[in-house]
Amino acid sequence: MLTLNFRSQVAWLAAALTCFGTAGHAQAPGPAADPAKKTRLAFVTNNPSDYWTICRRGTEAAAKDLGTVEVEFVMPADGTAATQKQDVDDLLAKGVQGIAVSPVDPANETPYLNGVAAKTNLITADSDAAASRRLCYVGTDNHAAGVMAGKLIKKALPQGGQIMVFVGKSDAQNAHDRLVGIQDALRGSRVTILGVRTDDTDHARARQNVVDTLAQHPHIAALVGLWSYNGPAIARAVREKGRVGKVRIIAFDEENDTLNGIRDGTIYGTIAQQPYRFGYESVKLLAALVRGDKSGVPAGRRLIIPTLAITQGNLAAYQARHRRQLAGG
Repeated sequence: MLTLNFRSQVAWLAAALTCFGTAGHAQAPGPAADPAKKTRLAFVTNNPSDYWTICRRGTEAAAKDLGTVEVEFVMPADGTAATQKQDVDDLLAKGVQGIAVSPVDPANETPYLNGVAAKTNLITADSDAAASRRLCYVGTDNHAAGVMAGKLIKKALPQGGQIMVFVGKSDAQNAHDRLVGIQDALRGSRVTILGVRTDDTDHARARQNVVDTLAQHPHIAALVGLWSYNGPAIARAVREKGRVGKVRIIAFDEENDTLNGIRDGTIYGTIAQQPYRFGYESVKLLAALVRGDKSGVPAGRRLIIPTLAITQGNLAAYQARHRRQLAGG
């Protein structure tokens, strides 16, 4: 009779369970891992703005550097939460293993995002949904960026004055945080915020909001755009109405028309995020999460990419880097 010690019994039992399964039925071996098969990831924006072109370049660069992933980059055609959800559902149906998304309406999308997080590795980028079960946020500290914008406004208006704020959707988390940051920075100053005009990512409406503001408030001192396309829309309206030099423009992000507006003096300055790094870091993080590696997730589950205030003084150096990124360099 064969006698087994305790360790041998455990080893024999483990081997038996592996071969026959817990129910006593033979199990076929799982498919061998295919080293040539790439990890499928996706990045979903909150609108189709040119701002996201730089972010796309970042995702492409990360995919190239890693060599083990492929990334589908999706921009919801109309910038609505409904279209964004459909785009994400389509990606889930394709079996993507990780998704980075910039939520259009974080508060109302949170239950939906929780469902997505149960099906795949989910992170947010550019705009957060902090109450959701996303694994991490990659992007700007938007309150800090708003404070930076507020300081730029005060520098542009040393004597104070009235300003109007423009944005696509005021309930997006990044818009809310930026506005609060601006309000905090302006507290106690002689700058007064008259209100916030929204456009639902309709670029024609964004321009018309500015035209209406200039007509209704002829002595307005500055116009502030919180989303990337707002800066160019403000600049176009100001040029059309012959108000260049008479009203200051402070923008966000680095669309070509915004940077060109700073160069020709139409726009005073912009708060530049780093969308290239949003894309790059999101892909790197998702690829690691798919492997089960969570070491890249900070303790607070927020990977913050710093912002920079761009004016004519530092524009040339910034534009040179901007061109390299667009070219994929």
